[in-house]
Amino acid sequence: MTFARPEGYRDMSGIFGRRGRVVAVAVCAVLGMGLIGGAVTGSWLVGDSADAAERSTYTTAGGLWHNVPVDQLFPPTVDGQGAGPGGADRTWTRIAVAPDGDCADAFDPLLLKTLAPVGCRRLLRATYTDATQSHVTTVGLLFTTADAAAMRSLDTRFTKEKLAERADLMPRPYAVKGTVAAAFGDKQRAAWTVSVLTDVPVVVYAVSGWADGRVVDTPQSAPAATAAGATTAPAQAGLGNEAQGLADRIERGLRKTAVTPSEQPS
Repeated sequence: MTFARPEGYRDMSGIFGRRGRVVAVAVCAVLGMGLIGGAVTGSWLVGDSADAAERSTYTTAGGLWHNVPVDQLFPPTVDGQGAGPGGADRTWTRIAVAPDGDCADAFDPLLLKTLAPVGCRRLLRATYTDATQSHVTTVGLLFTTADAAAMRSLDTRFTKEKLAERADLMPRPYAVKGTVAAAFGDKQRAAWTVSVLTDVPVVVYAVSGWADGRVVDTPQSAPAATAAGATTAPAQAGLGNEAQGLADRIERGLRKTAVTPSEQPS
């Protein structure tokens, strides 16, 4: 049984034929290329957005020294869970905050020269003591004038030349009259750490010593003082942990603030 063709039906194969099929294929190809091009453009836009967000965070971080309260950068109390020798907990209490300024008096000449390529926009420092008030530690945030490439270059140099391990490149402490850090001078430096950040234009450092003002003949970098089997006086006293632990937590707070900065001025 067969059915009659519907009214108005025409055999279209003669009209379109091979040419029609070619046109149809071409149309599909154009649509496909459009979809692929749109996807690629979308990925470029996503990449641009990520890069823009990274640059925005970098720029924001460079202005934190005057855009957020000092208590946000240097909290009155810093919790150091697991920061002490053997994973012991630590708590640091802020003694005083130095007036913000340049880098001239905060670093020995050789360290100042080493940091010169990234510039010094502003330097913030604070001195803390541990719960027993037997140790004192100065932590600093050097806000540079450098771009990301310059910070990466300096970080690479510090790593390759092991500059953070050199005792002649120790940062200076901030002594505070009338406190347990009154006698915390250059000769009292026992352990230190210097970290060049690359995601924000900041150099973070810390230097620790005894609160009783004793002179240290052989200071030791924090990584060396916290290494297994270290037997020096700074290592045995946990002063490497003091410097490294406090610097790490101030650094974490800085990065968190750079992502969600406060609108309050310092």
